[in-house]
Amino acid sequence: MIKVKNVSKVYRNKKVLNDISFCIDEPGVYGFKGRNGSGKTLLFKALLGLITLTEGSVDVHGKIIGRDISFPEETGFLIEYPSFLPNHTGFKNLEILASINNSCTKEEIKNVLEEVGLDSNNKDKVKKYSLGMKQRLGLAQSIMENPEILIWDEPTNALDEAGVEFLQEKIIDFKNKGKTILVSSHDSEFLREICQKIFVLDNGKLIDSFNVGENA
Repeated sequence: MIKVKNVSKVYRNKKVLNDISFCIDEPGVYGFKGRNGSGKTLLFKALLGLITLTEGSVDVHGKIIGRDISFPEETGFLIEYPSFLPNHTGFKNLEILASINNSCTKEEIKNVLEEVGLDSNNKDKVKKYSLGMKQRLGLAQSIMENPEILIWDEPTNALDEAGVEFLQEKIIDFKNKGKTILVSSHDSEFLREICQKIFVLDNGKLIDSFNVGENA
């Protein structure tokens, strides 16, 4: 399903990703753990084709990113803090994004906003949203096209305790629907709650991986 082979990235003579290889061959929830600067975000950008690799390859469903396709198919993502048009409502922002592929009806957009805990009738512009509301809107845009793969970078950012619990429930729900979710966090407890396998990064290297339950 996802094959990462000898992936390296050099910025300004420094290897920020260093010979990373792993394979995800069945649906489920996979965690990527590491402190800030460990390479989690860059690795996710590599999986999405958002950076050009110095070495190695990323294969998603048999297609090489950057060679066969520029972006993995059937994939939704949330990388770092989400950005939206500040002078539009959350609904209008999603409507504009959906129009690119004509992928969602207005009713489906309303449903996905409600699904992530936002009021679909809220007329406030996004510039008035709290950080937690913006994060929920980012989650909404990542799932609104019903992708098979979700890649979420630190999705608990700016979420309160209720928001984190809601996110855990959604991830388990997506897992039960047969989706593949890659999620990064520096929070070990959060990852152990939701993941079947955890990959550990440090200084751009994949230094460990383990099935949850094998390593506390």
